[in-house]
Amino acid sequence: MSGDIELVGSFADEHECIHGVEALRGSKIQPARVFTPFPSEHLTEALGYGRSPVRKIVLAGGITGVLTGIALTVGTSWEWNLIVGGKPVVSIPPFIIICFELMILFGGISGLLGFIFNAGLPEVGEIEGYNERFGSDRFGVVVRCPESDSGRVEALLKEAGAENVYRESA
Repeated sequence: MSGDIELVGSFADEHECIHGVEALRGSKIQPARVFTPFPSEHLTEALGYGRSPVRKIVLAGGITGVLTGIALTVGTSWEWNLIVGGKPVVSIPPFIIICFELMILFGGISGLLGFIFNAGLPEVGEIEGYNERFGSDRFGVVVRCPESDSGRVEALLKEAGAENVYRESA
C-alpha cells in the first residue's frame, strides 16, 4: 500500500513498552512487530498472543509415534509368525521399547517442525524497523499505519514513554 508508513518507537524499559503496546491495542491499532533484548512473557500477553500451539503438535507427534510403534511391531509379528514355544505372538512388554522410541522420535521431529513453522522461519532479508540497540538494551515497537493516522500513533507512543519515534516508508 502506497500511503502506509512505518513508525518505530524506542523504549528504554519493558514496562513502558508494555504500556505502549496496550495503548496501541486499546486504540484498535495492532503493532506490526515488537523487538526485545530478552524474552518477555508480559509483553507477549500484552500483544494478545495465547499459548503456543507447538505443545499440541508435539503431543500429536508423540501419539503418532506410539501408534506407529504398535502398528509396526504387531504387524511384523503377524506377518512373520515365529514359533515362540507357546507364548503369545503379540506380546506387549517387548513392544513397549519401540513404541517409546518412536514416540520420542516423532514428538521431537514434530516439535522442531512446529516451532519452525510457527515462528515463521526462515526470515531472509533485512527486517524493517530493526535497530541494533533493540538487541542489546532497548525495546522497539513497529507500527504500520496510513499516513493520516501517523500523528495519532506517534502521540500514543510518546505518551506511553517512547524515547523517540521515527518514520520508515513501507
